[in-house]
Amino acid sequence: MSDKKKMVEAITPIDQDFAQWYTDICLKAELVDYSTVKGCVILRPYGYAIWENITRILDKMLKNTGHENVAMPMFIPESLLQKEKDHVEGFAPEVAWVTHGGEEELEDRLCVRPTSETLFCDHFAHILHSWRDLPLKYNQWCSVVRWEKSTRPFLRSREFWWQEGHTLHETAEEAKAETELMLNVYADLCEKHLMIPVVKGKKTDKEKFAGAEATYTIEAMMHDGKALQSGTSHYFGDGFAHAFDIQFAGRDNTLQHPFQTSWGVSTRLVGAIIMTHGDDEGLILPPAIAPYQVVIVPIASHKPSVMEKAEELAARLRKFCRVKLDASDNSPGWKFAQWEMKGVPLRLEIGPKDIENNQCVLVRRDNREKVFVNLDELETALPAQLDVVAQAIFQKALQNRENRTFSASTMDEVIRLASEKNGYIKTMWCGDLACEEKMKEEAGLSSRCMPFEQETISDVCPCCGKPAKTMVYWGKAY
Repeated sequence: MSDKKKMVEAITPIDQDFAQWYTDICLKAELVDYSTVKGCVILRPYGYAIWENITRILDKMLKNTGHENVAMPMFIPESLLQKEKDHVEGFAPEVAWVTHGGEEELEDRLCVRPTSETLFCDHFAHILHSWRDLPLKYNQWCSVVRWEKSTRPFLRSREFWWQEGHTLHETAEEAKAETELMLNVYADLCEKHLMIPVVKGKKTDKEKFAGAEATYTIEAMMHDGKALQSGTSHYFGDGFAHAFDIQFAGRDNTLQHPFQTSWGVSTRLVGAIIMTHGDDEGLILPPAIAPYQVVIVPIASHKPSVMEKAEELAARLRKFCRVKLDASDNSPGWKFAQWEMKGVPLRLEIGPKDIENNQCVLVRRDNREKVFVNLDELETALPAQLDVVAQAIFQKALQNRENRTFSASTMDEVIRLASEKNGYIKTMWCGDLACEEKMKEEAGLSSRCMPFEQETISDVCPCCGKPAKTMVYWGKAY
C-alpha cells in the first residue's frame, strides 16, 4: 500500500459521513486543534493563514469604501447592555459574565462582548456633535464570546474571530444604502475571492438580528446541500440612537438622532470554504486565500541539479505568488498526498528530464489535470492556471447549488422534497410567523432569506392558502 493510499484513508469519505469528513479535515489538514477550554479551538498556523488572507482582502475592501479600523474594550458593563431591551434579550442566553475583579465582587457585572453595538453606541454618544461629523464608518477586527451549547470548528465556537462594522448616518436613506453596500461587499468577497456563490436577501422578522429593523444576509450552500449564513448586514434605524441618547445638531440647528448600521463576517467563512470546495482527499483552497498557491515538489531530489533548480524556481515564483518548496526527505507520493490534503491549488513537479527539456509539470488540485509548461513562460502560465482553478471551483459550487434548488407550491411537495433531498426549497409565503413556524415543525426547514431576485411560484402560501406576499428560500442550515 502506498504512502498516498494511507494518507487518503485517514479522511472519512465525504459522502459517507459529512460531519466526520469535515472534522477530519479541520484536524488532519492542521487548521485547528481542540483547546482545554471547552468549546474553544486553537487556530493553528495554516488555519490562521487562511483567515489572515481573508482579513487582508476584506480589510482593503472596507478601507476602499471609506471605513476606518478602531478597537473597543472586550468588556461591557451590564448596565450598558441593558439599555437596548430587544438587543439584550436576544443575546442573554449566550452571554459570558465576569463577576469578580481579583477577589472583589464587581458591583456591575461585566459581559465578555458577544458583539459590540452597545460599546459603539456609548462611544458615539460622546464624540458625535454635528451633522458635519457624519457619517462615522468604523470597523474592528476582534474575537467575541458566545456561550454556545454545541460547537464545531469554525462554524460555532464559544470564542470566534470576526470583523464588526458600525456606522452612523445623517439620514435613514444613507444608512439603508450603507447596509446594502456592505452586503454587496460580502457577496463580492465570497464570489470573487472565496469562489463561493451566494444568495442575497432579507431575513424574516423571526430571523433578524436582535434590535435591528432589518437584517440582510448572504446564504451559501455547502456540498451536502445545507445552507450556511455567511455574512449579515443590519439596518437599525434610530432605535439604538434613542436608547443611548446619541444626538447631533442638524443642518437646521435642531437636535436629531442619527441612523445606524452594523455588519459582520467571521471565521465561519473558513468553514464555508472547506464545506463548499473540499473532496475525499482534503481541502481545495481558492487561490486568493491559499497560504501557498503553488507547492514545488522536486522529483529525484537526491540529484543536486534538481534541488538547485527547485530553489531557483521558488525564488522566481515568490515575486508574484505564494510558494512552498517541499525540500523534506519524504517520498514524492507522500508529498503529493500531504499538499492535496492541505488544498494547495497548484503543484509544480520538477525532475531531471524536465530540466533537460526546460519544462515543469503543473498539476491542478481540483481535478488533478496535468499540463507541461515551458520554464520561460511560468510568469504568465502560472497565474493563468490559478485563475482556471478558481473559476472551475466556483462553477462546480454553482452547479451543486442549482442541482439542489427546488420549487414547491404545496405543503405536501415541501415535506416530500425536504425528506428526500438536501438543498434549498423555494416557496411563496404570506408573511405570517405561524406559517414560518409550521414550515419548521412539519418540514424541518428554516427560512434562509427573502431573496432580492424574486420569482412567482404560485399565488398563495403553501402553509395556509392565503395570498402570498413574497418568495422565500427555505433550507436546513449549519
